[in-house]
Amino acid sequence: MVDSDLVHKKLAFIETCVADLRAMARLDAIDEDVREERFVVHTLQLAAQATIDVASHVVSDERLSEPRTNAELFELLHRAQWIDLDLSRSMRNLAGFRNVVVHGYEDVALEIVKDIVRNRLVDLLDFVAAVRRRM
Repeated sequence: MVDSDLVHKKLAFIETCVADLRAMARLDAIDEDVREERFVVHTLQLAAQATIDVASHVVSDERLSEPRTNAELFELLHRAQWIDLDLSRSMRNLAGFRNVVVHGYEDVALEIVKDIVRNRLVDLLDFVAAVRRRM
């Protein structure tokens, strides 16, 4: 059974990250201000990790399968009708972004970071809402 306290705590953290980014991110300064860049990238990384943690917990507790990657967690949630296909794709992309940041596969493209903050934060909130509906 899914540990609802743990999941709700992670979901609230995702909402906090989104609120912080919406209130404090200065995307016009991200190219020149290393502190701003680190704040935005790290906050996105934390939010992405929290979505992965929630997905992993649900997939494990619901015995949905054995995912090979973090991105596959969201595909499994889609198959089990926890999230829709578009949200699954968006969360898979976010998991890939998190991997780039954490593992340093390549430099983080600031245009992608800006696009996520401008256009994709709603996906994080949609993920939170979808999981809460199923809880």
